[in-house]
Amino acid sequence: MKSKKPFRVDREEPVLELEITDVAFGGSGVARRDGKVFFVPFTAPGDRVRVRVLRDRRKFAEAELLEVLGKGKDRVEPVCQYFGRCGGCAYQHLEYGAQVRIKSAQVEQTLRRVGRLDPVPMEPAMGAPAPFEYRNRIRVHVRGRQAGFYAAGSNALVDVERCAIARPEVNSALRRLRGAGLEDGDYSLRAPGGGGPFFEQTNEAMAREMVRWVGERVGQTRKRLVDAYCGAGLFARNLSGRFSEVVGIEENSHAVESARSNAEPHERYLCGDVAEHLGPLLRESEGSSGRWSGTVLLLDPPATGLGPGVLELILENPPEEIFYVSCNPATLARDLARLTARFELVSVLPVDMFPQTAEIEVVTHLKRQGLVR
Repeated sequence: MKSKKPFRVDREEPVLELEITDVAFGGSGVARRDGKVFFVPFTAPGDRVRVRVLRDRRKFAEAELLEVLGKGKDRVEPVCQYFGRCGGCAYQHLEYGAQVRIKSAQVEQTLRRVGRLDPVPMEPAMGAPAPFEYRNRIRVHVRGRQAGFYAAGSNALVDVERCAIARPEVNSALRRLRGAGLEDGDYSLRAPGGGGPFFEQTNEAMAREMVRWVGERVGQTRKRLVDAYCGAGLFARNLSGRFSEVVGIEENSHAVESARSNAEPHERYLCGDVAEHLGPLLRESEGSSGRWSGTVLLLDPPATGLGPGVLELILENPPEEIFYVSCNPATLARDLARLTARFELVSVLPVDMFPQTAEIEVVTHLKRQGLVR
């Protein structure tokens, strides 16, 4: 029996009809035909679509949506007139509950596939109370008489009069900017007022919920919190009342200055690389007789995950508990695969910090092996 050749799109007829069955991480719908996977942005599970293939590879192809021939049950009309052109949002065509379910499934699949974790103790995903008008700041580009955002995957500017996911005060600032005749460049627009670490987060409401979730699991009897990659102190400052000592580590000097300016006497913030400061702090907590034997380590690294040497420091001197906050499920899965050599993964919480986009925040809770009951 002859082996089946990979499907090839006819060069003269690069238009296909497909049925979308899933959504991939990053937001593109997934269809399968003749052993090949097709990725189609702005599609929903159950959609029957007509597409044009843009890039054809041996095992997969990328296509653009030409027409929705039949709608899936979760498809809705986008709120924003720029959706599909502006590169900011990927999911406005999906009912919000479906967005949250899709993102949660993507997190679990990534932890299983990349981290080889089984089981994955998933908690129900935390959806946003306001799926629109939640951003307290945006960054726009001005070019000539246009002001807006780049199109997906390019630097073509989409002229935008109003952003559907920005707060009304931010859109007011955008209107003023558009009428000011400014020079070409990038401009940050923020909602006025606010202050404190919650306001420093783009979505204040979800930042509060994330801190609350961690606080509920920390309890009231801990001795020391080490907040690595602490930024301006979102977790450290808001959880400081539960600890005898709080130590934050951050390499951005401006963020450290902000944290120090509002610190309580039992808080201190170290400026520098996490790998440089973390070892001595963890060694002080080693063993049940250590000065800080009840240490809780909070990790909130950039999208690249834990920096060089940090994992080794943690594994050599394991704290009692870890809360790992991540904006990248793939690097989170990679790091968890190492951490679970010394820690039990207790729970995984997807947090929809940025509704309508393909981004997802994840908070995980780990306990040193032997402590889980």
